[in-house]
Amino acid sequence: MSLPGAGYCIRCGAQLDPGHRFCWSCGSARYEAAPDQPAAGPAPPSPGTQPFAAAPATERPPSLGWLQFFFAAGAVFWLISLAQTAAVVAAPAGRAQLTQQLASAGVPATDLPFALAAYGLTAIFLGLVAATMHGVAFYGLRWRRRWGWVAAVLVAGLWSLVLVGIPFLYVLLKRSTRRAYGLD
Repeated sequence: MSLPGAGYCIRCGAQLDPGHRFCWSCGSARYEAAPDQPAAGPAPPSPGTQPFAAAPATERPPSLGWLQFFFAAGAVFWLISLAQTAAVVAAPAGRAQLTQQLASAGVPATDLPFALAAYGLTAIFLGLVAATMHGVAFYGLRWRRRWGWVAAVLVAGLWSLVLVGIPFLYVLLKRSTRRAYGLD
């Protein structure tokens, strides 16, 4: 039984439902008759036959391959990092080590509890945001949504800033550079 408005793919012959814009089997765009052409034209090809020669050239949606799975791997990476950070902050030995590092960095003893809490909350918040952004990029790319592409571009841009920006940040944060600008 065929639905009204249903048709067949012009490339592979798979049956399409009325709402399909692309073939579920091969990804080809659905053939739509131009508005100035009469709707009754040549019959669509039968399944398993070659498409007719009059089919217009259609733009096929790009194949993302493994790209989306890199964002999924990024989400897993940030979730593991988040779990590690939460474990360090929750464990007494981890808090003691962080307190010692903050004290050796010059944080006054009266501000250590606040600095430790601020560090823990900031690290956990940033880990959650990063994991969420990677997940949004993964699912958005997988479902071919614009918001997924925007999230993927944002995440890729932030990663490139981190990777490219590390040497510059190192130079800017060196004590000699801070002194040269009167910051230390």
